[in-house]
Amino acid sequence: MSPSAPFVLGLTGGIAMGKSTVAGWLRELGVPVLDSDQVVHDLYASGGAAVGPVGAAFPGVVVDGAISRPELSKQVVGKPEALARLEALVHPLVTAEKRRWLAAQAAAGQPLVVLDIPLLYETDAQAQCDAVAVVSAPAEQQRARALGRPGMSEGKLEAILARQVPDAEKRKQADFVIDTGVPLAETRQHVVSMVEGLRGRQGGKYASLMAAATDAASSGDAAGSSGSDGRQGS
Repeated sequence: MSPSAPFVLGLTGGIAMGKSTVAGWLRELGVPVLDSDQVVHDLYASGGAAVGPVGAAFPGVVVDGAISRPELSKQVVGKPEALARLEALVHPLVTAEKRRWLAAQAAAGQPLVVLDIPLLYETDAQAQCDAVAVVSAPAEQQRARALGRPGMSEGKLEAILARQVPDAEKRKQADFVIDTGVPLAETRQHVVSMVEGLRGRQGGKYASLMAAATDAASSGDAAGSSGSDGRQGS
């Protein structure tokens, strides 16, 4: 008999909105969280599955056996075609890891799991989630937080924001909006209430994700080394 399907909650939010803080609270509450950024970091690390293909596609980005993000940035930032080639290589690897993680959580009997995906709406990954929580704050607070980070500048911030779906649009599409512009204790209580309400709810996306993985594997076996178009959400 297959494991019971966990409820899959997508967690997202723009830069400096407080998503990492919310993800930390979710873990404290016993909810497993898959950090897609960390998955990419692991893929880029020495021995990671992305080192070979990314290094071959972008000569010079492998330093000491790992992908150098600064070197990679030089070759893809502001270059849409290069960025698309990178995403086509990395997204399938991230998706494979996500499915392995989800299967492990289901086997462990977890009723609720979280996919922490910064560019969730930008990659249409909301289709993989039973519900989505957007972490938000007033624009002036977001800007102040972001510009207070080491190495951040007005120009860099604008470039990042240009790649992200506007906060107002995310809020419209979200099932839950977590406001970090209020006192932290109030925000945390909102998260606690959300988790209490979601535990026990039946999830429907897990089974379709696993079925898609099986279908993809079958297609790959039939097609041989036809490759991937890389359009899967991360």
